[in-house]
Amino acid sequence: MKNPFRISQHWKRLLATYLTPVVVVILLLYCLPREGKFGYEYELGRPWRYSQLIAAYDFPICKTEAEMQHERDSILRALRPYYNLDTLVYEKEVAKLKEEVGKMERVDEGALPKLAELLRQVYEKGIISSEELVDLRKEGRDRFLLVRGTEAVERTLDEVLTPATAYNEILKHEQKGLSRNTMERCHLRNYLSTNIHYDIHRTEAERTAALNIETKGAMILSGQFIIDRGQIVTATHIKVLDSMKMENERRRDPGQGYWTIILGQTLFVLAVITIFFFYLKLFRRDYLKSPHTLLLLYTIISAFPLLAYWMVQHQFSNVFILPFAMVPLFIRLFMDSRTAFIGMVVSAVLTALVLYGPFEFLLLQLSVGMTAIYTLREMTERSQLLKMAAAVTFVGMFVTVSYDLAQGIDIASLDHARLKYIAISGLLLLFAYPLMYLIERVFGFTSSVTLIELTNINNSILRKMSKVAQGTFNHSMQVGNLAAEVADKIGAKPQLVRTGALYHDIGKMLNPAFFTENQSGINPHNQLPEEQSAKIIIDHVREGVKLAEKFHLPQVIRDFIVTHHGAGITKYFYIQYANKHPEEEVDKSLFAYPGPNPWTREQAILMMCDAVEAASRSLKEYTEETISALVNKIIDGQLADGCFKECPLTFRDVADAKRVLIESLKTIYHTRISYPELNTNKPEKPQTPTGFFGTGLHRTWKRN
Repeated sequence: MKNPFRISQHWKRLLATYLTPVVVVILLLYCLPREGKFGYEYELGRPWRYSQLIAAYDFPICKTEAEMQHERDSILRALRPYYNLDTLVYEKEVAKLKEEVGKMERVDEGALPKLAELLRQVYEKGIISSEELVDLRKEGRDRFLLVRGTEAVERTLDEVLTPATAYNEILKHEQKGLSRNTMERCHLRNYLSTNIHYDIHRTEAERTAALNIETKGAMILSGQFIIDRGQIVTATHIKVLDSMKMENERRRDPGQGYWTIILGQTLFVLAVITIFFFYLKLFRRDYLKSPHTLLLLYTIISAFPLLAYWMVQHQFSNVFILPFAMVPLFIRLFMDSRTAFIGMVVSAVLTALVLYGPFEFLLLQLSVGMTAIYTLREMTERSQLLKMAAAVTFVGMFVTVSYDLAQGIDIASLDHARLKYIAISGLLLLFAYPLMYLIERVFGFTSSVTLIELTNINNSILRKMSKVAQGTFNHSMQVGNLAAEVADKIGAKPQLVRTGALYHDIGKMLNPAFFTENQSGINPHNQLPEEQSAKIIIDHVREGVKLAEKFHLPQVIRDFIVTHHGAGITKYFYIQYANKHPEEEVDKSLFAYPGPNPWTREQAILMMCDAVEAASRSLKEYTEETISALVNKIIDGQLADGCFKECPLTFRDVADAKRVLIESLKTIYHTRISYPELNTNKPEKPQTPTGFFGTGLHRTWKRN
């Protein structure tokens, strides 16, 4: 029963073609920053690259953070803390002294007024705790404000006393009838308490009010000149431009600006993605028929813009650290150079939408993108990735430095931070190697690195085939060499067809003796009817697909297995059966391969080379005429049978393939010259004369 929920291949293709770009547009618009831009990018010490800038409205010059901090520090240094003078402390201590003076030994109560006067004098100066006095000195303060009632008087630290210094002050002022011994017996230290206390509320209020400084300075008037094209941006220019930017943001209507930005972003992203879509429709229609190819393309071109949007929103404005060269790198490895360049342009333009200086960014990314495409046209070794990263880094730095010098920036003022970011992005390119494996697994592509790994004859499948089906293994190797030569000649992919050739006959390992290349004088087909023999031969395609699935061979290799015979028939057994049963109408389906016919140039090349190499073994004489006749007969027969109707092969490709196969087979089956045999019946050598004409002189004469 047919599953009603299963989507047909046609609808899958339509969804991938039209739904994927829509999803990409929505995702990009969702992640795009919504803040409006000032419209100018400027850096200290770099030239102003725009036209003359005139103020369009009045605005104040805002103080820089450094200026504000300097003013705050000055205010804090000049700020004087507030302390309160508590007058009740003196009264409490004198009252306590009156109660206790009668209990003191050898102290006359008549001394009480004099003692009270001494206490009044020190309390009048003020007594502060030793700890607070030490803290004030540590802070570098020598003055404070003493609040008494509603009046605040400035006092120095030398004018106030601590309990210890206040006691010493009392002992210094001996009065008539009040000796030092008397004062000591009164224990006046017990009546000295602090009456100056820190007023935290009044001090913090004063601090807050003092720090509320004016953030704006002089005014720039409408029509006033600010900076001209080519001028070097100074610190003063930075202050004015920053102030203008802040005023521009303040004047912008949030509601109107928000929807205007969304409209502009939508139109821009739609335009860029539409251009890319029409490029595919005009030049790469085959990609539109492949859902996994479209998914990979749109994923690659949108990944780095999305990363850049995230960086901009999180204040990581320098997106030069991102390895944008990965975009053309992956597209080139899995597709073609032209699409790689267009993909690089689309990705860079989408990213430039959120940057203040898009021109430099586009110039840099297009340069490194072309470098990546040129230096890594086909990745076959890990060292190639390292060389490509070095080349991209060098070109990126060269373009950046050249552009800065062309703008009038001297070498000492070059942006070294940007050069550092470019170097880091070059190092990040090395992560393309593990990412390549991830892309292969997620999107079903096969890189040239994987193809090379599959050609290692020490892997389990090829090693087993070399043991159980030695003839098939040798045949596959020979077909791979022929196919690679043809592919190289007509501009196809040699590595792909070579790898496909190695695995196209792996199904023969299950019944190797039934295939002529593995036989040694005994043919088991002689004991079987033609239908059964044909089934065994045909089954090597089905069994090969099963083995490929078991060993997780890529889909592109499985396609070679099912197409190397296409939808043709096993002509030997079909003709033999037809000759034996002339009165019957032969059922061709019993002798037909499951197909389909090849749909790529590489698959067609393998079909040609497989048939030619196998048939060439049956030639009785290897001459240029016989080899040419064989090649032309087989390939013309395949053309007549319609085997290549679905392939993008041209007549010139077919002619070139024939020429390469003829020349290669002539080289393989060249006629060896007959070596002469050594004649053992040699005549006797004449005796060499002795004497003056000795042996050495005779040999010299013969040699000359």
